[in-house]
Amino acid sequence: MLKLVIAEDEEIIRRGLVCTFDWEKLGVVVVGDAEDGVEALELIHEKKPDVVLTDIRMPRLSGIDLAKRLQGEHRTVHVVFLTSYADFDYAQQAVRLGAADYLLKPVEEEALVPVFARLQTRAAAAGGDRMALPGKLDAWTAYRDCAKRNPYVRVALGTIEARYASRPSIETIAADEGVSSSYLSRKIKEVTGKTFGELLTAYRLQKSIELLSEGRLRVYEIAEQAGFGDYKNFAQVFKRIMHTTPKAFMEGKDLHL
Repeated sequence: MLKLVIAEDEEIIRRGLVCTFDWEKLGVVVVGDAEDGVEALELIHEKKPDVVLTDIRMPRLSGIDLAKRLQGEHRTVHVVFLTSYADFDYAQQAVRLGAADYLLKPVEEEALVPVFARLQTRAAAAGGDRMALPGKLDAWTAYRDCAKRNPYVRVALGTIEARYASRPSIETIAADEGVSSSYLSRKIKEVTGKTFGELLTAYRLQKSIELLSEGRLRVYEIAEQAGFGDYKNFAQVFKRIMHTTPKAFMEGKDLHL
């Protein structure tokens, strides 16, 4: 999974980029978003992304100036420029700065597919070390960020975090919130791009990865504690999503996904 930071000063556009695109389908996880270049640079230092999708005109530090800083400080980060200004001068600057691509607003998801396919190929050719496990762990942060848009969804994700080891149901959560389960299901899908079941599995997977990394428990015990129940179900889900087995992961094998 490629780790992505999005920098865009217009909040509506930024939230749309973070929450409406199916980044997972593109092999991407959004690890943070920023409203200007300064905030983006801080996120880049902290999250160490593979790609930065940045607007060109932003307060405090423009996308062009951000790219210049990255040339000296984070040369392995690929920069994709995003702007509503169809100006050849900007395109020239982007090319000179080694931009991975230059996209005009409004961006359609279809336009991102070839861009990130090329970046995936580059990362794989470079050895894949930047496509390893950490990006998957940051996915939940992106879901929580999207959930800020709706109080019902925010509560639902909080319930998943608190009760993932048991069997939380969307019907019970909806009743507690005073809404119908169909309404809550629809809002969760709209806001996060995932179903309630997919989010529950994602969080259980994250907790199981943390437990496997600690190495204190046996795999069947982790399956139980993470809420998967029996080992067979846990192994199947883990293999499908992580492309390796829980045992191989615990032993430190085959971690480049």
